[in-house]
Formats: sequence, structure tokens, C-alpha cells
Amino acid sequence: MSSFKRDKKEEEEGGSNPFLNLEKTSVLQETRMFNETPVNARKCTHILTKILYLINQGEQLGSREATECFFAMTKLFQSKDVIMRRMVYLGIKELSPIAEDVIIVTSSLTKDMTGKEDLYRAPAIRALCSITDNTMLQAVERYMKQCIVDRNAPVSSGALVSSLHLANTAGDVVKRWANEAQEALNSDNIMVQYHGLGLLYHIRKADRLAVTKLVNRLTKQNLKSPYAVCFLIRIACKIIEEEDAAGNSNAESPLFDFVESCLRNKSEMVVYEAAHAFVNLKRTNPRELSTAVSILQLFCGSSKATLRFAAVRTMNKVAMLHPPAVNVCNLDLEGLIADSNRSVATLAITTLLKTGAESSVERLMKQIATFVAEISDEFKVVVVQAIRALCSKFPRKHGVMMNFLSGMLREEGGLEYKTSIVDTIILIIEENMEAKESGLSHLCEFIEDCEHTSLAVRILHLLGKEGPYSKAPSRYIRFIYNRVILENATVRAAAVAAIAQFGASCADLLPNVLVLLNRCQMDTDDEVRDRATYYYTILSSGNPELNKQYITENGIVSLPLLEKSLKEYLNGPLTERFDLSVVPKSQTVQPEVTDEVMIMNNAVPKVARITARRPHRKLLQIPGIHRLGALHKSSSPVQLTESETEYTVSCIKHCFGNHIVFQFDCVNTLSDQLLENVRVDLVIPDGFITRAVIPCAKLPYGEKESTYCIVEFPPDLPNSIAAFGATLRFLVKDCDPSTGLPDSDEGYDDEYMLEDIEITVADQIQKSKKQNFNAAWDSADTEEWVEAEDTFELSTVNSLQEAVNTILKFLGLAPANLSEKVPDGAATHTLLCSENRSQIV
Repeated sequence: MSSFKRDKKEEEEGGSNPFLNLEKTSVLQETRMFNETPVNARKCTHILTKILYLINQGEQLGSREATECFFAMTKLFQSKDVIMRRMVYLGIKELSPIAEDVIIVTSSLTKDMTGKEDLYRAPAIRALCSITDNTMLQAVERYMKQCIVDRNAPVSSGALVSSLHLANTAGDVVKRWANEAQEALNSDNIMVQYHGLGLLYHIRKADRLAVTKLVNRLTKQNLKSPYAVCFLIRIACKIIEEEDAAGNSNAESPLFDFVESCLRNKSEMVVYEAAHAFVNLKRTNPRELSTAVSILQLFCGSSKATLRFAAVRTMNKVAMLHPPAVNVCNLDLEGLIADSNRSVATLAITTLLKTGAESSVERLMKQIATFVAEISDEFKVVVVQAIRALCSKFPRKHGVMMNFLSGMLREEGGLEYKTSIVDTIILIIEENMEAKESGLSHLCEFIEDCEHTSLAVRILHLLGKEGPYSKAPSRYIRFIYNRVILENATVRAAAVAAIAQFGASCADLLPNVLVLLNRCQMDTDDEVRDRATYYYTILSSGNPELNKQYITENGIVSLPLLEKSLKEYLNGPLTERFDLSVVPKSQTVQPEVTDEVMIMNNAVPKVARITARRPHRKLLQIPGIHRLGALHKSSSPVQLTESETEYTVSCIKHCFGNHIVFQFDCVNTLSDQLLENVRVDLVIPDGFITRAVIPCAKLPYGEKESTYCIVEFPPDLPNSIAAFGATLRFLVKDCDPSTGLPDSDEGYDDEYMLEDIEITVADQIQKSKKQNFNAAWDSADTEEWVEAEDTFELSTVNSLQEAVNTILKFLGLAPANLSEKVPDGAATHTLLCSENRSQIV
């Protein structure tokens, strides 16, 4: 017992890591002790621990080092010490991917695997399976089958889990072990039963009928393992979702009844899994959803922190889609705000933020402030995301939320945490004009002590864009110029660009801006000096056109298209100068995103930007696409087929200045067919001209590929609204469903009728958010724009508000006031949207 004693001084200092300053070279030299006779088990175990620690800390061993260490380790098999032998097995598992000739220990591991010492057998199985390849697996197949049905539970579990890993590399061999896995499924041990179900499902998951039979049989049995029942619930829900997707759903499905019966299971784990499954099933009706939420409500009062955490986390997800269903739990959730587990308290407060009323916002904010400093950055981000959703829901409470967010900005935190707060403040500014001044002020205070260059640059860009149109533009220049004095070169360059925006937009501030830019020309960094000289020269000319072209509306070109254009230019004759104007500007196209989708994703601006970029990546692959000019707008995908048909096709319309590009995303749902030369033929209306059709070479089963059609608009603007007939044409080749390879090189032509495609006014109008609409309208250069005028007849509308909503939807414009609402009792209303004015009488 003396070895376990620690003196008082050591206890006061606290525990320390004895392996903290290990060096790989010295540890590998210590492995020489493995060759001593007799083996010192205690010292060798300590050395093995050091080796495993280094590997798990990310230390890289070379192939030669790992091989020498591995062969030295094999000498330890002569010792019978149980602890050291188990460490040897772990060492073999870790070194087997790096060392060479590891199969030399196969016979020793096989001997331990089939021996009488149960403490050796399970780890020996795991080590053996880590070094066994496909050619040697058949030699130990008989032993693996015996171990799967072994009476010793750890041995059986070890064999089942190892078989599951082997199934990824030697699936054909492991499939022959289905009978043994079925026998393990009948074991009385809960872990053996769970691992047996996992292996059996992995073997049969490619055969949908076999999986269905397995689940139907097991749902009628009484499985003793709660882990196995939870896994069975997940498999059953997957089958239910697949049946619903295929249109074969049955309201009285026995699998659905099984999941419902698990809500009354005696195991809390199973009850939670069933409730979690119900709230995630698409076909769950309100009655079943309320039952599941009631169970989660009971778990909120559990004495176990794990159950409380699981219940609140699930309710948090339910609140994104079905807030009314969680309203009944608000009292229980409020009781969890003071929970000793801060993770539970954070989830409770964020759930309340999604389900609470506007009157409770201030009270909830005060409660958050009491513990927000005690939680990790990960959970702080969750709180910020909940506040972001709340800002869109209750815009009148922007003051309370803005003050709270500014307080969080001043606290310590990482880049991801601070970025989420800045994103939220910017979102509030964009959605609520009343919050603009306070939001910009909070961001100005933040960059005074901002440690993250990327955030400082982003805020400076926002100040340069929005500051000149604020009530007092001069107040922001001081904050921006401080960055020129105090920050690094990257931030200084961004500050110079922001200052120039004020000089170009505010004539009364121009003399002061020129003085500041003149000082910046003495900067130590060449980028800052170049920018200052560039902007100083333009602003000194006093030419508003130059200011507009090179400062206020200086769009950034699309970098991928610029690179592609430069490569094409260099491969050409080089007789003419490169024209930068042919490269499209980089523009973010915002798709239509509903409030519900915004809340579900918890990251509104990020979702919109990512969704918009995906079709654009494919668009850049079209040869010569840059010649069409700048991309004005991309529409949301429009389905041209039913979801249950043999071939599904959706269309995205990309509008350019004089052309429209139809992107057809096609999916082949028939596993026994390979489609080639897939294209869409359009029935072109008068005035339109087809410029190119880019087919899809191959369309395998289950993959999404795209084909394109480039069409030129008619010269007359009103004729650009039209409908196109569409037919999908392709070459069909029969193929093997398992491999996807065609049976022969010959095929036959086929076609599939699609829904008509319409080009509307909304497809051709680009939305633009202007914080100061009147200033933007008055500053618009009318000489560069063509004024279009047309008359439309509204269908039957019951109110002026309905007329406004109909016009916005038809034209695809964004109102200047994002919360456009007609005053009560008004007979006329002027609607300002994008850069057009419409008079409604």
C-alpha cells in the first residue's frame, strides 16, 4: 500500500500529468528493455503506456520506428503478466497501420484468442482483426464464428464488434456469419444482444426485404437489451421514412405501433428514444407529438442531469418547427433556468426564447445575463442563435437584444462566438431601420478592442457602406481612423477604404477625408499607401462619376471567372488587350428563405449565402460562361416532375443581361438503367434564340447531374415573359443494379415529358436592400438606365394590403421598408421597392 501513499505537499499541489514532457526518441530507446530476460512486467507496462500516450497525442512514428518498436513488443509474449499482456494488445492495434510485417504475431494472437484465459481472449480478437487482411481472414474464420457464440459475454461482444469493422473490408466473408450473429441476438447479455443486432443489420442492410422481416420479427419479441431496442427504433423509423418517401405509407403501420408502444417501456433510455423518434418523424400527427412532448416534459423534472439535458435538447429542436407544441412546457423550462448544470440551463433559456411571448423577452434576457459568463463558447453560440431568431420574430424589442449582445461582445470569447454576435447585430441592422444607429455604435465600440482581424475588416466594410447614410456620418470617422493608427496592416487597409466611402458620399466631409488620406500615404505598408494614394487621387478630382465608378459602386469581380478568363486570354493570340469588363461581378444572390427555414437552420445569412453558391459552382463549369456578362439573379429550384417518378428534374433559371441559362438538375431513380447524353429540348417562343445546349454525358442511378440550355432574350423587353415547353431526351442502357455497369454498349433513345417552364417578371428583377431609399433613388444615374413602363391588371383582391403583397410577389421586388404594411383605413398607398415606385389607388 506504500506505493499508493502521497505526502501532504503533493496532495496540496494537485495531480499532474507524468507524461507531459515526453520525447519520442527517449521513449523508443527505452523499448530496449523489452529484450531483457526475465521480462520486468512493471517497467515494460510503463513504457507501453508512454508509447500509447504519444500516439494518442498525435505524435507521428515513422515506418521504421514503428516496425522496430513492434518487433520489440512481440518479445513480451513470453511473460504471463495479465496487465502487461493487455497493453501489448493495445500496442499492436495502434502500430499495425504503420509498422511492416505485423502478420508475424498472427499465430500468437490466434493462440490467445482460443486459449483458456478469458482476460486474453477478447483483446486478442480485437488485435487480430486489426492486422488481418482479406487473404488471411478465411484462416481464422472458424475461430471467429466460435467466439461470436461464446458463452463469455466480453469475448462474444469483442468478436461481434471486430466483425462489424471487418465488414467494411471483407463484407463477403462476414456475410457468412449471419447465423452466428442471429444466435448472439438471442443472448441474455444486453451488450451481446446489442452488438449482435448491429452486425446482423449491417449484413442485411442492402436487402430491404430482409431488413423489414428482421424488424417485424424483433418487434414481436421482448428484447432484454435497452440498447438493442433503441437501435431497433432507429431502424424502424428509417423504414417508415423510406415507405413515406416511396408513397407506400400505411396509417396503421405495425412499425409505427411498435415505436408508440416503446413510449410505455420501463427503460428510460427506450422511452426517450421513442419520444425523440416521434418528434423527428414527418408523419407524426399533433396528438402523437403532444404525447411525446408530455414525456419529455416529465424528463425535465428528473433527478438525472443526462435525462434533463436530453429532454430539453429535443424540445429545443421541436420548438424550431412546432413552437405551440412546446408552449405547455414553459413553466417546466423556466424552472430549469436555475439548473446547476449550465448546459441544461442554456438549452432551457434558448427554447423559451423560441416559444415565449414578446412581453417576456426582457425578463428572459435578465435571466440569461446571470449565468451566460459561466458557460462555454459553444453554448454561448446557441444562445446568440436563439436571439437571432427572436430578432426576426419581435423586431420592436431590438433595443433590449442589441444591448445584451453588445455586452456579450465585451466579454472574453473565441472567433466563432464573436462572429455569431456580429452576424446577429448586422442582421438586426439590415432588417430594422430603427436599429441602424445603435447597431453601428455598438460595432464601433467593439472594434476598439477587437482581437480578430477578419471581424475588424468586416465591420469596417459595413461602416463604410452604411455610415455615410446615417444621421451623423462624421461620428464614425474617428473610430475608423483610430484603426489606421493602432491596428495591423490588413485592418489599416480596410480602414482607408472605409474612409474613402465617406469622402465619396458626403460632400461636407470631403476636405477632412482628404487630409486623413494624405496622412495615410506615409504608412509603412505598401498596400495601405497604395490604397490611400488611389482614393486620394480620385477624390481630389472632384468628379462624381469617378467616385461612383471606383469607390461607392466598385464591384469585386468573380475570382474563379477572372482566373478562367485570364487563362483563356493567355492561350489566345494576345493581339488585343485584356478587357476586365467582360468578367462578371461577384454578386451574392439571396434566395427566398421563409422565417421558419431561417429559424430551423439557426444561421440566417449563412444559409442564404451557402444555398446561393451551390448552383453557381456548377455554372462556372460551362465553357465561355463569362462572355454572358454579370449574373443578375438565380431563381429557386422549380420541380418539373413529380417526386415519385422514374426521373426527377428540377430547373434553376440564371438571368444575365441578354441571356438566360436553364440549369436542369436530373436524378435517375431506376437502378437497372444508365442514362447517357441527357439533355432537355425546349420549345422556344417567338423572339427567343437558343445559343447552346450542354448535355450531361452520363446519369448513373441515384446521382444528381446537370444539363444546361443557354437562350438569348428577345430585344423587346415586354416579350421576355414567356413559357417554354420541355422534353427530357436521353439514351438508355440496361445495367447491373449492383455494379452500375451497362450490360452492352448498345442502347435505345427515349424521352420524358416535363412541365412547362415560365419566365416571369420576378425572375428578371434583382432585389437590392437600400437603407436610405430616397437618397439611393435620387443618386441613381438616369442616363445609364432604361425606364420601362407597363400596365397590369390585378385579380380580385379584398384589401389594399393584399394588393401590395400581390404586386411584391409578382414583380419579385423587395420593399424599401422590409415590414411593408398599409396603414389602417388608407385609400391609397405608395409602395417603394428596389429602385421603382408604384402608385396604388
